[in-house]
Amino acid sequence: MLQSVTQAFQKNEVSSREFISSLQSHFDSREPDVLAFILEENRFDRLQKEAEELVKKYPDVNSRPPLFGMTVGVKDIFHVNGFTTQAGSKLPAQDLQGNEAKSVSKLKNAGALVMGKTVTTEFAYFTSGPTRNPHNQNHTPGGSSSGSAAAVGAGLCNLTLGTQTIGSLIRPAAFCGAVGFKPTYERISREGVIPLSPTFDHVGIFSHDVKTANQVASVLLENWRLENWDKKPILGIPDGKYLANASDFAQTCFNDLCSVLAQAGYEIRRVQVMDDFDEIKSRHDAIMSYDVSQVHKEWFAKHESLYSQKFSDLVKRGRTVSNYKSSLEARDKFRNQINEVMNQNQIDLWICPPAIGPAPKGLDSTGDPVMCLPWTQIGFPAINIPTTKNEDNLPMGLQLVSKWNSDESLLAWAEEIEKVVRKI
Repeated sequence: MLQSVTQAFQKNEVSSREFISSLQSHFDSREPDVLAFILEENRFDRLQKEAEELVKKYPDVNSRPPLFGMTVGVKDIFHVNGFTTQAGSKLPAQDLQGNEAKSVSKLKNAGALVMGKTVTTEFAYFTSGPTRNPHNQNHTPGGSSSGSAAAVGAGLCNLTLGTQTIGSLIRPAAFCGAVGFKPTYERISREGVIPLSPTFDHVGIFSHDVKTANQVASVLLENWRLENWDKKPILGIPDGKYLANASDFAQTCFNDLCSVLAQAGYEIRRVQVMDDFDEIKSRHDAIMSYDVSQVHKEWFAKHESLYSQKFSDLVKRGRTVSNYKSSLEARDKFRNQINEVMNQNQIDLWICPPAIGPAPKGLDSTGDPVMCLPWTQIGFPAINIPTTKNEDNLPMGLQLVSKWNSDESLLAWAEEIEKVVRKI
């Protein structure tokens, strides 16, 4: 419904008033159950005015910018002109404000309309917000980009902005049945976004399908290249301790997908990697917690009592880290190792589960991000493709990971793979 009415608005087949009325009708029916957005008074009056201004600015259908009329939800750690940034925290709002995020400005300049701010966990870590899974309200939508994933999963807007420091794009996308795209580290600017761990933070997007993600990526990514990717990629399965983290159910679903891909003509190679996976995990925690302790140094000194216990523990743990520099060096070595393995085995894409299983029951936990952790650590681009649902109506997905700076080929190949594996 959302895609069709947006296209109709783009082509002048419906008026701005009919377009916004349609958005509001769906929002009013779904948002009270999902709670993906931060409350905003007169949201649709604002959107009506902005849609009218957009039409006035671009009256000629053929000269409209690429994202004309597409609605975007923005994770509440991004600064947006006219909106307060609270970052899911209890800190005084005046301490947290800043200039509009570069990514938000780029989307606006491409014709996108800001639907509003989406719910995030506290400072994009693990303390849950009110958002529920749009497919089963008794289950988590994942975190930390909870609202962004749920908003797309519920069809409330065309796309959303999120971030990933461990698994906060790919995991909630998998839980909510959305496409989640995490680009190569820093190919989407982090400017104007409250950091969690500058070493690992990635700005990324959620969308309904890969085609839309590709379209949005061409606007947001630095040095975007238009290239033709005709060949079928060789797919690698990262076998060993990493893959063993997935539940039996997730592994069964993954193996079924591998069979479907093989039948569709994709060559798949199993490769033993990450035998030191426990070290990879502990290294990630050391770097991240140290970064957090530095980012929050002044805020924590002033407002310690306003932080959750989980976040306080993270800041305090970061103060004790003594192996930060050596951990960064080990991370660089790990990145080179994975790159070398891909070259040696002629692997174009890794395929793996995006999470250890479907979204867990309850809202206290946002789920385990371990299936995303190594790819975030080395900054490689990754995407979740929704595939099917389990008996509880909860989505499952497939994670694709490509080499550093090969975002364009990842997205092109993901469009083709989506046609093969997607059943929802």
